[in-house]
Amino acid sequence: MTRELPEIFSGRRRRLFATLVAVGAGQALAAVATVLLVRTGFDRLLAGGAEAVLWPALGLVAAALAVAWLRYAERAGAERLGQDYVADVRLVLFDRLSTLAPRALQRRSRGGVMLRFVGDLTALRQWVSLGLARLTVAGISTFGALAALAVINPLLGGVVAAVLCIGMVTALGLGARMRRAVQEARRLRTHLAANVSEKIATMPVVQVFGQARRERRHLARQSNRLGAAEVRRARVAGGLRAVTEGTAALAVAASLLAGAFEAAAGQATAGTVVAAMAIVGFLVSPLRDLGRVYEYWQGARVSREKIRQFLDTPALVNEADDAVRLKAGSGRLSFDRVRVRGALRRISLEAEPGTVTAIVGPNGAGKSTLLALAARLIDPDGGRVRLDGRNLARVRLSSLRREVGMVSPDLPLLRGTIDRNLRYRCPDAPEAEIERVKALCGLDTLLEELPEGAATRLAEGGANLSPGQRQRIALARAIVGQPRLLLLDEAESNLDPQSALALDQVLSGYRGTVLMVTHRPDRLATADRIWHLEDGQLVEAGTPQALARGDGPTARLFGAGWALRNAS
Repeated sequence: MTRELPEIFSGRRRRLFATLVAVGAGQALAAVATVLLVRTGFDRLLAGGAEAVLWPALGLVAAALAVAWLRYAERAGAERLGQDYVADVRLVLFDRLSTLAPRALQRRSRGGVMLRFVGDLTALRQWVSLGLARLTVAGISTFGALAALAVINPLLGGVVAAVLCIGMVTALGLGARMRRAVQEARRLRTHLAANVSEKIATMPVVQVFGQARRERRHLARQSNRLGAAEVRRARVAGGLRAVTEGTAALAVAASLLAGAFEAAAGQATAGTVVAAMAIVGFLVSPLRDLGRVYEYWQGARVSREKIRQFLDTPALVNEADDAVRLKAGSGRLSFDRVRVRGALRRISLEAEPGTVTAIVGPNGAGKSTLLALAARLIDPDGGRVRLDGRNLARVRLSSLRREVGMVSPDLPLLRGTIDRNLRYRCPDAPEAEIERVKALCGLDTLLEELPEGAATRLAEGGANLSPGQRQRIALARAIVGQPRLLLLDEAESNLDPQSALALDQVLSGYRGTVLMVTHRPDRLATADRIWHLEDGQLVEAGTPQALARGDGPTARLFGAGWALRNAS
């Protein structure tokens, strides 16, 4: 089910926004007070000397201090509003990310996904904190200042308001150009982020094949294109700011000329003209703020579109509203005429409780897809997958996850301590269970070799360990809590003899049901059954001994040597 972006004005944010409205009203009152105090003080100065302006001067000082405090309150409140909103959006994005099947996620670049969480959220925060908040406060204070100016002299108020309207219309005319510039810069930034993210993950490939110069040239081209797009965006933004600054300057000049005419005609006092100049000076800062608002709004529009597209990504797995908790069982797993477009075609199989089933076949046969169905990382396009008679499509995902352990090249170790990785599947596992798993997987010896033992911190993907060490920790992580279903996708890859022995120990004493994808003929001896897949179809199934005695596809796949060793 697609999640919607949270409302900006909901919950605590309503109170924060109300506070900003109050701040804007306070600034408007300060502007009104400033106009009246300036006019009164200047008229008194001309009429009665310096002593007559003491109280107006003190009032102006008080108004200035009030404006300073209100600006401080505006900035702090605006940032709280933006951060609170972005925090909610970030959680919505993560919720969607956590529901995406690996296959759906692999269709998107890692850099592009990262940009949702970083660049797009920054654009939304800027719009809420620096755009919407300033629009609210600056709009209220500008309206109040213009109203005060209109009260003391309608012509001055009308002239300044007309100049501001012309500036606003001009700025809106730049909107289409700003939107196109933001979209182009953002598209190129996504490509650059995806490229850099890929190269960080695959730098050994670049180094081994000597392609550093080639990749450097590619990065330079991307950087130049992005730089040019950012300059184009800056030009449009500069145009917006030029319109703002020009509007402010024109407002000053227009108020001065109109005030001079009014004073010459006897319709305004000198104090009124000075007050008009003061109020226009007060408007300069809000006008500058409003000039940036349009830029933030266009950036946020583009980012919201990209975030909505991400939230609309098909999950491939959806939890039913009436999903139930998976009841206790022995681990009987069945596939009833399941099909997955482009991978599996109407396969019906059943793994008995407590058995080890080896899944074999050439690359692309659908072996990993079958494991993904069992773990419900994807749902079949047709048919049903059942665990202990319960259709997995009607089971709560959290309930199923507790009953499935998995080792796969697509499930790397996480950054953090070894102990954190061991407990990741089952954080509340008792210490006795952790010790049992360590001993079973041969981790005791490994941990003794590390100065910090289980507190040793792993790099991303466990890169600071050998492949065999990583695989042993991944195996231990999968069996903590003794899940009733253990899925091994080429778990024997990169295993040294000691790690292979650990896998043998796990398989020999495991009480649950095991599905094991393998390409190694010696591993088939540990299996109770073999399922042979080709081109998404089941071509052969049986015990290792039965298949070895025949001349079927499994015997041909693994050769005469395997057949002779297993026929007896």
